Formats: sequence, C-alpha cells, structure tokens
Amino acid sequence: MKIKIKTTTLLLSGFAALYTCTAAAQIQVSLNENPFGPAKSVKTAIQQELQNIARYTRNEGDELVHRIAQKEGVDPEQIIVGEMLDLLGVTLALKAGPGSEFIYTVPGYPALVNGAARVGGKVIEVPLTEHLENDLSGIAAKVNAKTAAVFLVNPHNPSGTVSDSKAFHKFIHEVSKTALVIVDEAYLEFADQYKERTALQNIKDGDQVLVFRTFAKAYALAGLSIGYAIAPKGIAKYLKAQGLGSTHDLNRLSIAAAKASLADTTYISEVYRQVNQERTLWHKFLEQQHLKHSASQGNFVFFDAQVPHDKIAGYLQDHGIQTGRQFAPYHTWIRISIGLPEENRKIQDLLKEFYKQ
Repeated sequence: MKIKIKTTTLLLSGFAALYTCTAAAQIQVSLNENPFGPAKSVKTAIQQELQNIARYTRNEGDELVHRIAQKEGVDPEQIIVGEMLDLLGVTLALKAGPGSEFIYTVPGYPALVNGAARVGGKVIEVPLTEHLENDLSGIAAKVNAKTAAVFLVNPHNPSGTVSDSKAFHKFIHEVSKTALVIVDEAYLEFADQYKERTALQNIKDGDQVLVFRTFAKAYALAGLSIGYAIAPKGIAKYLKAQGLGSTHDLNRLSIAAAKASLADTTYISEVYRQVNQERTLWHKFLEQQHLKHSASQGNFVFFDAQVPHDKIAGYLQDHGIQTGRQFAPYHTWIRISIGLPEENRKIQDLLKEFYKQ
C-alpha cells in the first residue's frame, strides 16, 4: 500500500509539473487582457488589503463610487458599480416585456443581448459596415416603438474600429429620443481622442444614454471583475431599485485595486503609449504580409488570415499561442490581443513561417 501511495504521489507530482510547464509555455492573446499588468501602486494596495480580508466591506464601496463620480464629473447617484451587462439586459427586458427589441452589431460582444433574450427579449442583429464599423444608419433604421435598447461597443469588439465622433454623438442624440442607448467603452482608453469619443458627453447633454466602463482591460484587473456604468439620474435610480449597483456586492480586493487604479494619474497614459506602439507595429507587419486588417483602436488586431480560422488558430495553438475565437461570418479572420513586445514578435515570426509554407 505504501508503494502504491508513493507511486501515485510521484505520478501526480509529475503530472502537476508537466501541467505547470505546459501552462507556463502558453502565450495568452485570446481575451484582450492587458499583458502589462496593473500599476505597481495597485499591486501594493491589493497586498495591503489582504489583512482585512476576513472583514465584510462597510463604506469602502461608497468611497469608490464617489471617486468614480469625481473622475467622470457626474453626481455619485449616477454611478452604478459592478460588471453588469448581462444583468442589465435581463432587467431591461423584464421591464419592457416579452418581444421587446434589443439591437446590436454582429459580430459583437453579446453579453447584454444574451441576458435580454433569456427573459423574452428579441435580439435584432445589424452587420458591420464594409469598413468593419458599427453601421449607425443601419441601426437607426431598425429602431421602432418596440426597441427597448440599442447596444454599441466603441471601439468595437472584435474589429477594434471606432465610429466618427461627430456622427456617433449625433446618432446617440437622435436614437435616444426613442430608445435607451447603451455604449460599452471597455476599450476606449486604448483609443486616440478619448475625451472627444466618449458618450459620457451625451449623458451630460441630457440624452438617455448609459455608458459602461470596466477596470478589466486598460487597468489590467480582469481577474478581479469590477466595472461600472454612468447613467442619467432617473435610469440609475430605477436600476439600483432593481438590485444593480449594490456596493455590498463588491469585494475588498476589487475595491482597493479600483481605488488605487483611479489614484494613479500616469498609468493609463503609459498603457496607451505602449499599446499604441505595439498596435502600430502589428498593423505595419500585417501590411507587409499583404493581410487585410481593420483599423483597430483597441488592444487587439483583427485581420483576414486568408485561410479558415481553425487552420490559423490551430497552427498558433500548436506553437503555444492562444488566440480569440472565430467571429462569424468572418470565417477567415482572426483576432489577436496585443501581448508583450517579445510575445508579439514571436507570434509575428510564426506567422511569417506559416505563410512561407
């Protein structure tokens, strides 16, 4: 029996070592995470907060709400904390009733419309334009009395494209007279002209718009799951009454990390600089390889690999590179998150070898 236990232990240890080695060899460029990690001050804040982990949150969440409101230039009552897109879809569809319509761009990020569909909402899909941008005129044409919400991601995912700022703000102003417009700006910190592009200005101008932001992407807190929405006071009050935005649902580490992230006034600009530099190099590489790509302003590139997605993704997978899923109907296109410089060079070298075959 002792021999069996030792043998089993050895086998398990060997498997664990093999798994660790395999996991370490993987380059993750599949989920648009920030490979540079959070700011040093954020890591310090998380470590310091560990000593309080046995205690429930008290007013720490309310303090975070006030800091977010100060950053955005709005009243605290307009801030709804939490990673909420799925639950937001559920809540809005229940309010609007069965058959209410939710318009969004395909391919796209479906969390909100999936939530709405589960409780009777009807999903209305609008394809991207030929430039892989949100089709604002096409979306506007679908809006009617049944439309409960229009959901847009800007910069878009998976294409990374941004809409023309003037046209985008005009679109929101007009459409929000009929339906709530929800703009996911998860990737906006990676784009140029942040202040000119954000739909927050529409909220301040009185439009019925909800803007969603997350700490998961640019702030590199994907593992702590924290974000927030900014909304007109009436909409925010209703959503909070339905259970969204409770600060007691936040955990201590997320709060500490988010507060420290907001306190660091230089980190985001440095992340933008590094991502923009690598994105430019990626686009230059794709052009050198004669591979059509989108004009991405996100922390990822989206390009036509000229072969079925499974073939190029499988090739990279065999070399330890995890890439994004396929986005129909772009069956030969692939999305690759921007990694560390050395990771990007490795992937590009692999692609060069692939196209030499």
